[in-house]
Amino acid sequence: MPGTSGTWGTRGPGAWGAGREWSWGERARTAAKLMLGWVALLWLLEVADVISGHALDGFGIVPRTSSELVDVVPAAFIHFGFAHVAANSVPLLVLGFLAALGGIRRFAAVCALIVVADGLGVWLISPAGTNTAGASGLIFGLFGFLVVTGFVERRPLGVLVGLLVAAVWGGSILAGLAPTQSGVSWQGHLVGLVAGVAAAFLLRRRTTGPALRAGSAL
Repeated sequence: MPGTSGTWGTRGPGAWGAGREWSWGERARTAAKLMLGWVALLWLLEVADVISGHALDGFGIVPRTSSELVDVVPAAFIHFGFAHVAANSVPLLVLGFLAALGGIRRFAAVCALIVVADGLGVWLISPAGTNTAGASGLIFGLFGFLVVTGFVERRPLGVLVGLLVAAVWGGSILAGLAPTQSGVSWQGHLVGLVAGVAAAFLLRRRTTGPALRAGSAL
């Protein structure tokens, strides 16, 4: 996942709508369209950034500067070069797709919680004089959410997905938390991961019947 400046770059009532059950095919198509559109947006923004002479880099977060609080959310969509956005594209696409299978409304709430909490955390604890941007705070958050949520909700399928996600990306996640990497905001990674785990608890489903039912979400 590390890119030009790491995955976070640093420089100097029903889940799917009321009234009916969505099939797995419908869920998958909707989740895939959402995440393909999301990743495409990141690439379009980076193209615009290059064309503008990297004017969009100013939407990164400079810590403990009050005027930078407005960049807490935009910073999650800005990257420092095509290598940076490329490094984030696949994990965001896959982890976002898996999380969105559980419902677009909850997925939106999970992403909002992670992005805001992570941006505020970066603003609070990143080194002075740095400029931090990138989607990896969200990526680390989605990782934490997917790994934990199946256990929190006692859903066997969710547990299995979480174990697979941990097996595939666990090594990269641990590497991204190391404070020794130059140009990588381990602070953003750490806060994002914690926010994702918190989201699994705060936004967990309340089940009234068996945890695993036909067509139940992740």
